[in-house]
Amino acid sequence: MAWKANPELVKKLRENDVFGAIYDEELVPEYSLPDPLLCLDGTKVTDVKGWIEKRRPEILELFRTYMYGRPPLEKLDCFRYEIFDIEKNALGGIATRKQIKIFFTKKEIPYFNLLIYIPNNFESPVPIFTLLHFYGNHTITEEKAIPINLEWDRENACQYMPEENTRGSHSKTIPVRNIISRGYGVATAYYGDILPDIKNCYQYGVFGAFDHLFGEKRPLDAWGAISAWAFGLSRIMDYFETDQDIDSKKVVVVGHSRLGKTALWAGAQDERFAIVISNNSGCGGAALSRRRFGETLKIINEVFPHWFCENFKKYKEKEEDLPFDQHMLISLIAPRPVYIASADQDLWADPKGEFLSTKNAEPVYKLFNLEGLPCDEMPDLNSPVMGTIGYHIREGKHGLTEYDWNFYINFSDKHFRKK
Repeated sequence: MAWKANPELVKKLRENDVFGAIYDEELVPEYSLPDPLLCLDGTKVTDVKGWIEKRRPEILELFRTYMYGRPPLEKLDCFRYEIFDIEKNALGGIATRKQIKIFFTKKEIPYFNLLIYIPNNFESPVPIFTLLHFYGNHTITEEKAIPINLEWDRENACQYMPEENTRGSHSKTIPVRNIISRGYGVATAYYGDILPDIKNCYQYGVFGAFDHLFGEKRPLDAWGAISAWAFGLSRIMDYFETDQDIDSKKVVVVGHSRLGKTALWAGAQDERFAIVISNNSGCGGAALSRRRFGETLKIINEVFPHWFCENFKKYKEKEEDLPFDQHMLISLIAPRPVYIASADQDLWADPKGEFLSTKNAEPVYKLFNLEGLPCDEMPDLNSPVMGTIGYHIREGKHGLTEYDWNFYINFSDKHFRKK
């Protein structure tokens, strides 16, 4: 049986809504999706060569110009890193812990700390999951060697020092021991060190380091925060290519919520990421914009004006004028595996729109003679489907859970450990 939203939840959300959002399927406007295989000049892509050489670069350019924006530099030639901690008996001996400062320029700031755990009982190099996190690295485990650094208060747009008792407070979000036990490494960093998630973020982080290259005025297609965080993920990938304990050909990039949007954009641009996973990414991530269900372009651009480029604001309440939709973002990941996940109670992120976007990326995977998503309609709760494209909707709220992780690891096993 295909999933349908709980009518009581729909009623409750409708009654308490302050944004004028749609939660009823019957109120979704009629729409038609752009064809990911139809080029701007009207020609149709019919083979892999046409996709790789013409249509894929075309779609990437559309997303850079009208949605996520672009950084002011084509190539980063001043990237550097400093390993400041290696502990071969971490977590009671099951893992090797590494901590690395990653610098964006030749100066001491900005930088961010990358925390890595490598399983000790598996042969190196190992595949690895990497993701940005909403809180400092010290919240992932209780190990005292992980420094507690300043974090950003998003509501008040200021920095604060977390308390000592926050160590390990978000260990359920990234279940390190479970991941390690399955033979995967895990690497994470605090996204606020790359760029703070505040409206007036332009003087900080990578914006503060590089935006002067634009000149006196930021162009309309200058990078937004999601593009900046994706830029940070690619710098993590740069480091992986130097570490002999990590199989840089088997890196899985994961993200939840706004960082799920980030993982998709990072994976779309940077083909070094072998698998891309989006968890509850919603509007601006996996969900179709044209459905206008839950969070819309108007809402997201007004509440989070720093996430996207200025050009994107032109499409508030004009979703049908977009030259793309989010199924085309997912299609950019082909032929690499991609997994999209939704949550039953997270109607704000439009689970059905996430599924439809995932399914409508399938024609590009078919070009490569790949399976795509092996279902024709949205699956029932807690019933994952996995081809080269994977999808599930689980019971529960907006969040990254151990249930999600178990299937992300299963999906990675399917593609990395084929017999």
